[in-house]
Amino acid sequence: MGIVAGLDSSPDFTRIVVCDADTGAVLRQGYAPHPVESPDGTARPSDVDPQAWLLSLGEAAGGGLLEGVQAIGVSAQQNAVVPLDAQGNTVRPAMVGGDKRAQVAAADLIDALGGREAWAQAVGCVPQAAQPVTKLRWLAKTEPENGVRAAVLMQAHDWLVWQLLGRPVRRTTDRGGASGTGYWSAATGTYRSDLVELALGHQAMLPEVIGPAEAAGTTPEGLLISAGTGETMAAAFGLGIGLGDAVVSLGASGSVMAVHPEALVDSSGMITSLADATGMHLPVVTTLNAVRTLRGAAELLGVADLEGLSDLAMKSTPGSHGLVLLPYLEGERTPQLPHTAGMLAGLRRESMKPEHLARAAFEGMLCGLADALDVLRGRGVEVRRIFLLGAAAELSAVQAAAPMLFGAQVVVPQPADYAAIGAARQAAWALGVSQGTLDPRTPPVWQGAAAQVLEPGEELAVGQAVRQQFVSVREQTHPGAFRA
Repeated sequence: MGIVAGLDSSPDFTRIVVCDADTGAVLRQGYAPHPVESPDGTARPSDVDPQAWLLSLGEAAGGGLLEGVQAIGVSAQQNAVVPLDAQGNTVRPAMVGGDKRAQVAAADLIDALGGREAWAQAVGCVPQAAQPVTKLRWLAKTEPENGVRAAVLMQAHDWLVWQLLGRPVRRTTDRGGASGTGYWSAATGTYRSDLVELALGHQAMLPEVIGPAEAAGTTPEGLLISAGTGETMAAAFGLGIGLGDAVVSLGASGSVMAVHPEALVDSSGMITSLADATGMHLPVVTTLNAVRTLRGAAELLGVADLEGLSDLAMKSTPGSHGLVLLPYLEGERTPQLPHTAGMLAGLRRESMKPEHLARAAFEGMLCGLADALDVLRGRGVEVRRIFLLGAAAELSAVQAAAPMLFGAQVVVPQPADYAAIGAARQAAWALGVSQGTLDPRTPPVWQGAAAQVLEPGEELAVGQAVRQQFVSVREQTHPGAFRA
């Protein structure tokens, strides 16, 4: 079929991979940072001129990187809102990231619709500060003139696709990107324009949601541009996860997502019901405390880095000599305990050693993520294999404890630009469908990610005992925290 490209416009940089359309083999790569600040340095970090994304894209594609490419897929940071006026000009800089300015707006929106359950039923998620629907509420309340001028609403990948196509009249998005807005329902596959009006105060034009294998259009030079999607969906597609697979991401906070055939409605708001890049669904559960738990423990113990903390933890044994760390250092979202604090239980004279506290930090972090996995399992989501992502996934203490605590095979992929690879795979799919060589219901089969595979093996029973120790402390401290 030839060669295709995937570009991932993250919050800080653009990565481009050029791949063989048949196998997915990466042939060439490009990279460029984003010039995120305005020339006078006054732009707030939550406000970014979207032209910066185009400048970065052009730099990353320099040196003939895209020569011979037949199709491009676009992945981009989620939750970025680009408000345009009726002529297609930006009303103000794009609102990006986890915008703390919008926390009050999130609470306002939840109350305005009648509570968390009403939102979960409407669009499969409860408004958070980062979400586009919440940022629209903030815009209407804080910058009313800009709010009134906002006639068209786009996300980062929508806007980039539109620019690559020469700003056509038709504006498009995909299910994955739309499902994170807070005004499109993955369950019904439709926009809730009434929620846009609730947030913004008036209706606005929204991009057409096209299918996973559809093309958004073709450039004047004949380059096919696929639908594009959000970074989370693109990374899942690049990893090649399917039914029975879950992805656990270890950042400062953590997230657990899995492929599922239907949208999940969760009245507690712990599950965010997203769509994936293939026509399936991608329920996500987020924890506020993952690697920040390890960093806190390292600072407490005077250990220089996480590798040192891991080495220390490996001197202990499963169960940390009875120490249990509830890792709710920033409050917690799973379970819903926004105002709580972390806790260390099981202190005895023999357990008061640095290696046991180090081990308890790893076990507490992973047990918190196992709780998030159980939220999905409790709703019928099948989890046979778990992909573990993030730099901390390489730590020996994580690899030793994760399989037994998660109770499943753990796959640690080698670091790669999976969001860009997923975007390229989407481009190959759209190209194949346009040429009549691929089925619009079946994506191209690409070689899987190179990975280390870890089995729970004989330590499964030990892991279950450690989990039970953690659950007992959690239930004593926060009884009924996971009850609906």
